Amino acid sequence: MKNFNIPSNIEDKIFEIKLHSNGSILKIISYFPLSKFERETLISFLHLIDFSEFYSIFTDSVTNDEWNRTKTQIKKRFQNELFDIDSKF
Repeated sequence: MKNFNIPSNIEDKIFEIKLHSNGSILKIISYFPLSKFERETLISFLHLIDFSEFYSIFTDSVTNDEWNRTKTQIKKRFQNELFDIDSKF
């Protein structure tokens, strides 16, 4: 992922930042829904006025403790499943 100089604790929760062809941010995709504070922090750090294109892969909400305890497993499993999808086609 391109370095956007956002706090590492939030960057860690982001799966992908999609960009427009001009390099501006199209959407931010996280593993789980980001909290209001995290979204506001991203908007501030990235200087995104009126940005609301936040998406998440999973719909469950998790606490920071749950995320920190399981993030390695979640990321690994998700990446493995993506690779399995690619090998089937």
